[in-house]
Amino acid sequence: MDLSTLLNDVHTIAQEAGEAIMAVYARDFSIEEKDDKSPLTEADKAAHDVIVKGLNALPGEIPVLSEEHTEAFSGADAEGRYWLVDPLDGTKEFIKRNGEFTVNIALIEHGTPVLGVVVAPALEVSYLAAEGVGAFKVEWGEGKGGDRQPISVAGRPAEGATWRVVGSRSHPSPDLAEWLEQLGPHDMVPMGSSLKLCLIAEGAADVYPRLGPTCLWDTGAAQAVVEQAGGRVETLEGEPLDYSSPEQHLNPYFVVWGNA
Repeated sequence: MDLSTLLNDVHTIAQEAGEAIMAVYARDFSIEEKDDKSPLTEADKAAHDVIVKGLNALPGEIPVLSEEHTEAFSGADAEGRYWLVDPLDGTKEFIKRNGEFTVNIALIEHGTPVLGVVVAPALEVSYLAAEGVGAFKVEWGEGKGGDRQPISVAGRPAEGATWRVVGSRSHPSPDLAEWLEQLGPHDMVPMGSSLKLCLIAEGAADVYPRLGPTCLWDTGAAQAVVEQAGGRVETLEGEPLDYSSPEQHLNPYFVVWGNA
């Protein structure tokens, strides 16, 4: 499988989903509540439809696990592959209209994200990565050109330097204060959705501790970007965040480090 070509195809699909999201964003929209009390909008559904149609048209017939239709997923294929999709990550940010929401598409192989695309349609920026290809940022707004710019993590801060810590706008964690106290001097950089991981990948922040609930589709695509940019996404026990049991949707607590 040519991951470089596939990365282009998936980026196109994610941007098309972003266009569907922005069509809803530009007008009044309805908000429903899912069983877990999280919000659901017309944009989530529209993006899901675009992505599933696009991925199913690609070669390989790889199964799709999407947040918006988990019951349609029958498991990874014989080669341990599946698409992992969050059609609209950061629905709360979408509702607040602050622009910090994303489309997340990852290709998982044997429990590892080997390709990831994160598109922030309101910000007109994308983050792309694939094994053997690299990690990139694409700014595709008016006058930006849309060229791939290679990105890499910042590395560990110097001894005594202030850590740049990225955190959630919508999900503060009571466990976070204790973790940060052990870290030492730090500044908080608030951000919504999977953009938090992307800030690590491009070197704009140093660490992202997530001591609260997340699901596989929240992290898979951006984890690929972080890892191909030279960073790490690990559980509190130091193990890589794993996707080999997709029937278990919840992630353990984890930390994203901007150094190898």
